[in-house]
Amino acid sequence: MTDNPSALNIILIDDHPAIRKGLGILLGTRQHRISAEVNSLAEARKVLDQQNFDIALLDLSLQDGSGLDLIPDLERLHIAALVYSMHEEAGLIDRAFRSGAIGYVSKQEDADILFEAIDTVLAGKKYLSPCVAQCLEQNEKEERLEESLSDRERQIFSLMGQGFGNTEIADKLGLSRRTVETYCNRMVSKFDLNGRKELRKYAISAS
Repeated sequence: MTDNPSALNIILIDDHPAIRKGLGILLGTRQHRISAEVNSLAEARKVLDQQNFDIALLDLSLQDGSGLDLIPDLERLHIAALVYSMHEEAGLIDRAFRSGAIGYVSKQEDADILFEAIDTVLAGKKYLSPCVAQCLEQNEKEERLEESLSDRERQIFSLMGQGFGNTEIADKLGLSRRTVETYCNRMVSKFDLNGRKELRKYAISAS
């Protein structure tokens, strides 16, 4: 434990022992101290009732549930909630911020990014790491592209996502196979993809 008056009291909430150990060493280089390490929601809530913290480094996948459920508790206790997770799905990122998180860092980022995030959230400002920001930007781009589809294109795209082939889609919609392929070619162009095979993969991943 350090006597540095500027050191932070940090609670680390992560169910991976190696991650906790690595972060302890990393944060120690800045003379910050991890005052508590927990691996579950139940354990975190117990510790939060007993100690005061400046910031929580929080993973979303815990032994007994989602770290998302803990964020409102952290906000109520005026503890800056900084999500530190491998999850980069736009929906989870959005839910984290709507729950009260003030920052979100991907575990793929360099150490300097984590330190930058800590400084930013402690200043009361929202922080998105580069990987997380890129994920959100890509999701917004895809949403705009999907909004550009016609009703018929949406139908075909949805059916492709469900695994139906062009002939099956044509039969379901009362169209010719060639007409379905024409719509697919238009979507390939709109999404800037390399052919119908790539369009099919994209439709399945988006479903």
